[in-house]
Amino acid sequence: MSLMERGAVRPVTAVAWTSNTSTCPKDFTLISITEDGATANFTRSFAMRSGYYLCYSKDLTGGSVVSDIQVISDKDSIPHGYCYIAEHLEPKATVSKKKRVCVSIVPVGSVDTAVLDVKLTAKSKMMLQHYTYVGDINGYVLWCRKGLFTSPVPIVKPRSVSLSVEHPACLPLRPINPPSRTQHKVSQRRSSLHSKDNLDKPADSSIQGITALDGVPFSLHPKYDTKTNGMSPQLNSQINNIRIKSLQDIENEYSYTFAVEESAAKRTRPSIAKDDASATQ
Repeated sequence: MSLMERGAVRPVTAVAWTSNTSTCPKDFTLISITEDGATANFTRSFAMRSGYYLCYSKDLTGGSVVSDIQVISDKDSIPHGYCYIAEHLEPKATVSKKKRVCVSIVPVGSVDTAVLDVKLTAKSKMMLQHYTYVGDINGYVLWCRKGLFTSPVPIVKPRSVSLSVEHPACLPLRPINPPSRTQHKVSQRRSSLHSKDNLDKPADSSIQGITALDGVPFSLHPKYDTKTNGMSPQLNSQINNIRIKSLQDIENEYSYTFAVEESAAKRTRPSIAKDDASATQ
């Protein structure tokens, strides 16, 4: 059993046109000779000023494979899910649009079979065994072989981690300068409130979770503490008699009907003509 039949061959991931080896992209294979020994340079048209070759790639870094290849004419519409192959040509080179090569590119994990190889022949009577006829382009015949393929297993690069007994990796980072007495007191107070503030902090102990009030306890001033013995009875009665007003109470207390403005607006202004007539009499 051959390697293709066992699925041990990498699939074709891209097909393109190129002018020569200098314009051929990296990781692409240029088809310069047909299977029957002819030059695979597509220069059969008089209007073509420069030739072009067919090339293909098997680089799986893009995560896609070519599942099918078709050759369509300029009068046919491109099939759904297909796209024209790319062109990597010199400035003066052009590709004939009478026949177009289009491919179907799908993710590598979505299919089990794909295009494994692409070949060209110059004589239409020649048949390639185990290959499928795709179509003829400018005197050449395009063939492809489909089959099972195996995706390469990604290789995990080992990381060099040096562990020692004296410096374990799990030790927390420490500042270079020793903390002052004030910082030591704040740290003690923060540690005492750690159990209370644990629910309000994020899951990760990052610097974004620390605020300016972190570790500062909440307490009332002794002046407003009703449980303090030093509080005067007068201030205590004032605090207890504070009445919280609702929105309706505020509307009723500060309501203004604009009755004075309304009556002033309804007044009739004296006519100037009547005043002039009385003055002449």
